[in-house]
Amino acid sequence: MPESADLSSLLVDRNLALELVRVTEAAALAASRWIGRGDKNAADGAAVEAMRRAFDTVAITGTVVIGEGEMDEAPMLYIGEKVGLYAKAGGGPEVDIAVDPLEGTSITAKGGPNAIATVALAEKGGFLHAPDIYMDKIAVGPGLPEGVVHLDASPAENLRELAKAKGCEISDLMVCTLDRDRHKELIKACRAAGARITLLGDGDVAGVINVSQPEAGIDIYMGSGGAPEGVLAAAALRCIGGQMQGRLMFEDEDQVARAKSMGIDDPQRIYSIEQMARGNVMFAATGVTSGAMLRGVRRTPGGAYTHSIVMRSKSGTVRYVEGHHNFARKPSAFVA
Repeated sequence: MPESADLSSLLVDRNLALELVRVTEAAALAASRWIGRGDKNAADGAAVEAMRRAFDTVAITGTVVIGEGEMDEAPMLYIGEKVGLYAKAGGGPEVDIAVDPLEGTSITAKGGPNAIATVALAEKGGFLHAPDIYMDKIAVGPGLPEGVVHLDASPAENLRELAKAKGCEISDLMVCTLDRDRHKELIKACRAAGARITLLGDGDVAGVINVSQPEAGIDIYMGSGGAPEGVLAAAALRCIGGQMQGRLMFEDEDQVARAKSMGIDDPQRIYSIEQMARGNVMFAATGVTSGAMLRGVRRTPGGAYTHSIVMRSKSGTVRYVEGHHNFARKPSAFVA
């Protein structure tokens, strides 16, 4: 009996992982119609609507814990929304869901690189319920001593320890961070230490994941970005390997009070990767525009090509999925 239950659970996991790809494909296909058209809100809205429709076919009872905002701020995929085939009637595995239907709305509007549609799934209670505020983040790839970098250390100290662990010079290291005014001192400190820097216009989920992708050439991610995106990135690194720390950045007491209502009792706490994404986790993403990790949607007469990644923490398996979509035979049902 236990063997049968284990096999059933394994098959459910595998099926869910592939279903998540269908969800991100739908969002990416919808957003791709808005690449370079200068309307980031339309691109985001199309991705959100398509992702929500796609979730309606997935055999889960899911609760969105990282979403587009609160119910009064977002018409769909809001925090607390129930999604999935069994959302109304109940049934199927109960899971928590983190989504960013279009990470890189401005990138998409401008036709720039690295926009992705992404979703993560965890056992119920597995994700940190991060409010929509900034999070200070630091991340490195797999195969390094535990605690090699730390949020409370200076950029120079972290770069020195990382170079030592990798057996290289600081000048060999590539730092990734968002190109923001708030990072001026961080960028200055990294350059003063001798490191090289890649500046992102947007999309720090992909930026964090790149530390685990040798072909991306990124050694460390530093800096602040959205806390919800931090949880998504932590879910990915739980699957693919790496270390990450995050600390919420509060601007006022109202934000502190709101975080406490979501179960966050220590505003100064540094969260480890396991505290942001616990238990069995799945992650999927589909490229909207091409970047270091994924190729973007390529539309053709009557169809499209998509490029996705899907991974599970239980097995550590990472799969890349290339989808060839023939709209003449199977219309893109989730894309309006």
